[in-house]
Amino acid sequence: MNSRIPAIVVHGGAGEWRKERREQGIRGVKDAAQIGFEVLKRDGNALDAVESAVMSMEDDEAFNAGVGSSFTLDGAVEMEASLMDGRTLTAGATGLLRNIKHPIRLARIIMDKTDHIFIVGRSAEKLADIFGLERRDPQTTLRAQYWKNLKAKLQRQSLAHLQRLSALLKSNPDFSTLDTVGAVAVDSGKNVAAATSTGGISLKIPGRIGDSPLIGCGTYADNEEGACSTTGIGEIAIRLVLAKNTCNLMRIGQKPQEAAENSIKEVNRRIDDAPNHMGLIALDPNGRIGAAHNSPHLCWAYMTPQKSNAKPMLKARIVKEKA
Repeated sequence: MNSRIPAIVVHGGAGEWRKERREQGIRGVKDAAQIGFEVLKRDGNALDAVESAVMSMEDDEAFNAGVGSSFTLDGAVEMEASLMDGRTLTAGATGLLRNIKHPIRLARIIMDKTDHIFIVGRSAEKLADIFGLERRDPQTTLRAQYWKNLKAKLQRQSLAHLQRLSALLKSNPDFSTLDTVGAVAVDSGKNVAAATSTGGISLKIPGRIGDSPLIGCGTYADNEEGACSTTGIGEIAIRLVLAKNTCNLMRIGQKPQEAAENSIKEVNRRIDDAPNHMGLIALDPNGRIGAAHNSPHLCWAYMTPQKSNAKPMLKARIVKEKA
């Protein structure tokens, strides 16, 4: 067996991690990595590992996914998630969920039990009922307070909504709740998988879909390349098809860390006239890992056969250079 595999990397989001959430976030990504790695140790597959890791973070109020999701402009929650199997290139994705306890679980059901990849809104909620998925109110007191503070600031501006929000996030990065969660893993058979889940960017217009449920943008996995999960401003990952492009770099021979850094350099080069906080984690079929971001923080952790416990961090390689 390759000494680097099995392996798992998880993230709890890029952006500005406020002091009141840092300790819980660090503990949360550590727990998620260890939960996912336990699946791999029992000779489980990479897809089950990333699903389990993400479900753990969907249960943790520190993260913007599942319980603790950010609020839309009108004060509601619309969650989204996706996952992909690098062995078969099958995937499942969902969005516009109001109260599903584990959005990533619904994405897995869409992948395994339907002929489709992406189902959102009421049809997705009906599917959740068919398969008996639990419901839960994802709103928390802390996220409600964030929403009230940010909306009050936004209402004091005088420009159009999207311009106001863009300017506000640029001048007040501590208000930007971009902390999507995700995981990438490789199992003992050298199969890779990726999963991503989020409540979306704070004060998004209702009905907005970000990168997290879009295959190739927020999530991608291919045994011939590697796996990637992104976090940050979803529109940027969509415009650059960031997860797939990171995997493409691994396909041409770049190690995951090099590919991650080069992807963030591309963000810096192509999207330099607006808030552009992004981060990502990557992993290849040989168990080599990578993580990079241009934001102040990236809450993440990883675990390999060489480690008895997951190693959590609040920063990876911060990249400010341009490609």
